Amino acid sequence: MTRIQVNGVGYEVRTGGRGGPPLLLIHGFTGRGSDWAPFLPSLRRVTTTISVDLLGHGRSESPRDPARHAVERQAEDLAAMLRGLAAAPADVVGYSLGARVAIRMAVAAPDVVGRLILESPSAGIADPADRAARRAADEQLAQLLDREGLSAFVDRWENLPLFASEGSLSAGARARLHAARLRNRAQGLAASLRGAGQGAMEPLHDRLSSIAAPTLVIGGSLDETGSDRARKVAAAIPAAELAVVAGVGHAPHREAPARLRLLFLDFIERTPR
Repeated sequence: MTRIQVNGVGYEVRTGGRGGPPLLLIHGFTGRGSDWAPFLPSLRRVTTTISVDLLGHGRSESPRDPARHAVERQAEDLAAMLRGLAAAPADVVGYSLGARVAIRMAVAAPDVVGRLILESPSAGIADPADRAARRAADEQLAQLLDREGLSAFVDRWENLPLFASEGSLSAGARARLHAARLRNRAQGLAASLRGAGQGAMEPLHDRLSSIAAPTLVIGGSLDETGSDRARKVAAAIPAAELAVVAGVGHAPHREAPARLRLLFLDFIERTPR
């Protein structure tokens, strides 16, 4: 692990591999770069992995100003990081929040993105009223973090309908996931909700057609809203492939890691950059 300073903030970064092309792995909200650990042995046989903790998560810094957590700002940071590491262009995998950051990178800094894998992505919320409603909902969650702390928030978060299918995980896997979420900081997650939530980001629907990177979009069949978003994202990106994984919800990489591993490796190995 190492701390990398980019644009005045510090990101925790983990790298490894056998000298293959760089692959940036971006986690989702309440996660951290180590979420990808089960995939690293396979991925590092063919790539050099770069997994990062987003701002407000894990061991990365957590600026007090929510605006510094914005998807747009973090996409700039990660693009600068890849250039600084001489790792551009890199293939990019992003899950949920990480997929939104990855999409922003692909439209705003296309020179740093080789191939693109988007798991449970969203291009933002186009309707202003719906966007305001999402900001209000995220603010309520952020206030819960402010008032009651991380444990109460994680209990609430894990009981959202979005994650109902994670009940199929083993008791041990659920316990490890719960413990990992508790290794975050309340202030960091609150700032991330306020600054990097779907209601806070610039909608990118009209810019998806500019993405030139070969793209694989992945959704879970049990995540109806998420799989609908995934289909729309895939339809808007030229020549993008879509894979809807049966029997899983919003986090296919947690619920069906073997299938996701095969999807990742197949796409990376057969698709020219």
